[in-house]
Amino acid sequence: MAIEGTVSKYKLKSWLSWSWTYVCFIWFGMVLIMIYVLWSPLKLQETLASASVFLNTLTPKFYVALTGTSSLISGLILIFEWWYFRKYGTSFIEQVSVSHLRPLLGGVESSSATGLFTSINGETEPRPSVSECKVWRNPLNLFRGAEYNRYTWVTGKEPLTYYDMNLSAQDHQTFFTGDTPQLRPEDAVMQKAWRERNPQARIRAAYQALEMNQDCAAAYVLLAEEEATTITEAERLFRKALSIGKSGLYSAQRHRNRNINLLVYIKRRLAMCARKLGRVKEAVKMMRDLMKEFPLLGMLNIHENLLEALLELQAYADVQAVLAKYDDISLPKSATICYTSALLKARAVSDKFSPEAASRRGLSSAEMNAVEAIHRAVEFNPHVPKYLLEMKSLILPPEHILKRGDSEAVAYAFFHLQHWKRAEGALNLLHCTWEGTFRLIPYPLEKGHLFYPYPGCTETADRELLPSFHEVSVYPKKELPFFILFTAGLCSFTAMLAMLTHQFPELMGVFAKAFFSTLFAPLGFFADKMESFMPSSFWHQLTRI
Repeated sequence: MAIEGTVSKYKLKSWLSWSWTYVCFIWFGMVLIMIYVLWSPLKLQETLASASVFLNTLTPKFYVALTGTSSLISGLILIFEWWYFRKYGTSFIEQVSVSHLRPLLGGVESSSATGLFTSINGETEPRPSVSECKVWRNPLNLFRGAEYNRYTWVTGKEPLTYYDMNLSAQDHQTFFTGDTPQLRPEDAVMQKAWRERNPQARIRAAYQALEMNQDCAAAYVLLAEEEATTITEAERLFRKALSIGKSGLYSAQRHRNRNINLLVYIKRRLAMCARKLGRVKEAVKMMRDLMKEFPLLGMLNIHENLLEALLELQAYADVQAVLAKYDDISLPKSATICYTSALLKARAVSDKFSPEAASRRGLSSAEMNAVEAIHRAVEFNPHVPKYLLEMKSLILPPEHILKRGDSEAVAYAFFHLQHWKRAEGALNLLHCTWEGTFRLIPYPLEKGHLFYPYPGCTETADRELLPSFHEVSVYPKKELPFFILFTAGLCSFTAMLAMLTHQFPELMGVFAKAFFSTLFAPLGFFADKMESFMPSSFWHQLTRI
């Protein structure tokens, strides 16, 4: 019954929208008839005659001012439309038309959020609208004090957006104090500290918590993240927090979940410190131990940290073993998983790959596997190749990423570009084959090849996550809206008229008078025909009614 009701509602809306065409024609005909009926009572003929006399009395200066004003107005509209399109990715006039005018005309609402899409096997399935644009914690996020702040000191630019830092504050609150029924005084101070927008206020709150309790591990975590200006100093503070966290893990069972979360976070950051300080083997061992000790915390994506460290060691067999476990159809994908798999397959053939030779003899089975892996990776995240091929400049990665978005591409390329450069010929193979992916998915927003259709919300989320000085990569490329092109044409036309009127005022005045005379000629012709067709007594009686 629900389906029948939906179909009936859809048919009703379709009929209403179809009927609007004929309603417009009827309305236009009624307007013409009304004009003819009121032709004599309102003395419209004398009004048109006086308007014609007025046009003949206009000076060329008036036409110059008129065309100049029209050109200025259309130019301002064009500038505003272009600015709105660059900032929000859509036309302002089009958005207003769709949002406010389309419902009045009986248009059918867009069903992008709750619509249907065709899956790989051809069946129709509900499209996931919430999870496809979920923001994830960047597993390789940098240290604020030792890395992000140093960038700010050198360039004067803020690499993190307020939206990104606010998400991190929520993560820390949930991760460290989320399920605690009663907070200790120092924990209440730290919960407030994560929410502080000013970095110095956060650091002062951490010291305040340490004054209340010298064994507040969360305070040392905040100081390691925010105040430490070097990785070595951050590692020292994390080791202090680790010793406190281990002793507190078994002393208070009611806070066990909170202490476990804190312990996992500290161990992971210590492993990242070891990786950054060049102790890669030690970092790999710490990550493996952490994954073995807490296997249920796979949502933290520690395996992505492990993959990057193993690639640094060039332990490609171990990388393949990790991929065999996590590159599973039932597990969520990421750019790290897809592009690392492509790198391993490309590395096996890239040193001897030649586009000319491949075009003559065709691709071998190993080369075909590598190309298919690249196509798979590009379909998952099409923004990555431009960063790997250095067609776009890199920035510091954000603390949160959007899978399949530009933020994920920045985070992946920032850490993995060196690994692609180390594999001889891998970037050349990527350069020769990555654009072929788009022939497999001509309509990526509607139907994918190996993955779900590309989500249309990535641009908006990436603009919130990435700093304003970064040019967000947009996929698929948006064509200029019709109204921008129309406004540009109108602006050019009025500017040309203004220039011609200024240079040749007399000639353009004659042209304007001829134009307006021609414009009003059909109305007079129609009136004459109606008078000759209908008896004059009929119109006289109708006007009296």
